[in-house]
Amino acid sequence: GPINTPLSSNSFERNMALAIDYLSESDQVYVIDGFAGWQENEKIKVRVFCTLPYHALFMVNMLIRPTPEELAEFGEPDWVIYNAGGQQADPSVEGVDSTTSVALSFDQQEIVILGTEYAGEMKKGVFTVLNYTLPLRGIFPMHCSANRGNTGEVALFFGLSGTGKTTLSADPHRSLIGDDEHGWSDAGVFNFEGGCYAKTINLSPENEPDIFHAIRFGSVLENVVLDEKSGVVDYSDVSITQNTRCSYPIEYIDHAVIPCVGAHPHHVIFLTCDAFGVLPPVSKLSKEQAMYHFVSGYTAKVAGTEVGVHEPEATFSPCFGAAFLVWHPIKYAELLAEKMEENDVEVWLINTGWAGGSATESERISLVHTRAIVDAVLAHELNDVPCIEEPVFGLQIPSAVPHVPSHILVPEKAWSDPQAYQLAVTQLAAMFTENFEKYAGMASAEVIAAGPAPVSC
Repeated sequence: GPINTPLSSNSFERNMALAIDYLSESDQVYVIDGFAGWQENEKIKVRVFCTLPYHALFMVNMLIRPTPEELAEFGEPDWVIYNAGGQQADPSVEGVDSTTSVALSFDQQEIVILGTEYAGEMKKGVFTVLNYTLPLRGIFPMHCSANRGNTGEVALFFGLSGTGKTTLSADPHRSLIGDDEHGWSDAGVFNFEGGCYAKTINLSPENEPDIFHAIRFGSVLENVVLDEKSGVVDYSDVSITQNTRCSYPIEYIDHAVIPCVGAHPHHVIFLTCDAFGVLPPVSKLSKEQAMYHFVSGYTAKVAGTEVGVHEPEATFSPCFGAAFLVWHPIKYAELLAEKMEENDVEVWLINTGWAGGSATESERISLVHTRAIVDAVLAHELNDVPCIEEPVFGLQIPSAVPHVPSHILVPEKAWSDPQAYQLAVTQLAAMFTENFEKYAGMASAEVIAAGPAPVSC
């Protein structure tokens, strides 16, 4: 794909030489040993070399921390990360097109980071490794959050930034398995990480108490702005970037599941923020529709959230994680389909965006209503509710959801202007179809047919 691209062994070695020289000449080098993967027979040993205490603490948080006994017997790692982010990459090296390079060798089982001090590259590197190695053993790697109910029922939440993945999975009535990276094996679901990496934009104890109270000694705040006199963080200040973050051990969440494993999920939820107001607040997907929407990975940017975005803008990220994919997206979709069939899993598409019009002319769906939808899904309250089929995307829309106004459930009825709705649904359907063309060569006819039907104004 356009993000992860091939690099020759010679180019990797040249990157490695730059990193080794930089680390060798540094006054201090931190060495962190930890695990990735809470499932005992699937965990890998990771060693990190870095020069910044910030990076060292970040990976202490994000890797699974060994016990003193495990650390004493750690031995040789399976993978090594050489974080030389203070050393620029050499663009004259074949395949390196800027002064920033993150290179990964599956042969040598090493990752080299040059020209960036963004700590997230280390955790992303480990996730990319697992996105390649686990499917070879029939394990489904997933960019999602996971939680567990009081009876042990597990739910997965997929979604791109701004869709509500973190907010909706942080349910005070359910226990958190993990907030970002998981595997799904024959034994069930397991977290890859020992910590959370949460967004902190507009963070408050009222809206996200779990995350707010997890920020304590040992946590790492990133890109935030502090008051120079008081030292208090202003979480509403996005003058550096909207991507303000905090890394903390998962034990800092009071109702976290430790060890971070769970049974096979009963529900898989795809979250999208549809700024065009076309997709219903909730719909149930067939296996083929689940594969289609998983590969599509759709959400929309809203006017005003980014410089240069003046109208709603569609975003597609295959498998809700294009940056981490190594195999073709269809391979991951096939793993999803296998797990659905083996475990009788229901997949739901939930729109946390707009209803009754686009983002420029209507209101966003209330978080209260979205939470009610999620609660109804997880409580199996929608299983026997009659459904209405949406004619273009073919989605099965429940005709009633407890505590949710019925008039917003069916988009065509929610819009006051039928012609404007037909134009919007036609445009979005065309975007889906055009985007999926790049994957059609590997997809079955049934999956292709699960996309939107051809329409015209």
